[in-house]
Amino acid sequence: MEPLQIEGTPSWLESMFTSEVGFAVLFGICILEGAMMLRFMPSELVVPAALALIGSSVPEAASIVVIAVVGTTIGQVFLFYLVRRAGREYVLQKRWFPITESRLERFDGWFDRWGPIAVPVSNTMLFVRGLLTVPAGLSEMNGRAFVVLSAVGSLSFQSILAGLYLFGGYLVV
Repeated sequence: MEPLQIEGTPSWLESMFTSEVGFAVLFGICILEGAMMLRFMPSELVVPAALALIGSSVPEAASIVVIAVVGTTIGQVFLFYLVRRAGREYVLQKRWFPITESRLERFDGWFDRWGPIAVPVSNTMLFVRGLLTVPAGLSEMNGRAFVVLSAVGSLSFQSILAGLYLFGGYLVV
């Protein structure tokens, strides 16, 4: 299957994704997304855009999902340890952190109620993806357990996005 071309995509971005640095660009974007620092595109569009611009064959799709999982997990681990070291107030004072105190209190409640299983579940959900990283970082949760649970949730999320893109492509053709 040929990669789909997104109409209106700037030629410089398209050429960057279709060049030999396309996977490296994707990796960097995914690290930013995992650390909750991605502001120029919604996280729900990262994998579909990569599939459209890099390619959507089975090997390309698998590579894109793996890169997205590893990148977002690295970003979330960075945020997990930043919160653990600097604290909740530090993160809430930063402009790059996209959440209010009241909303974060709600996520604290989710984490208190569900424990570590809330990490992969929240990583699979739209709009709350990764937000339980902060309560997890403030908890006594083991760092290795966080890495595994974060990766499992990211694998689920990225696989669903890739599947929807690929399945949707067959429906349109």
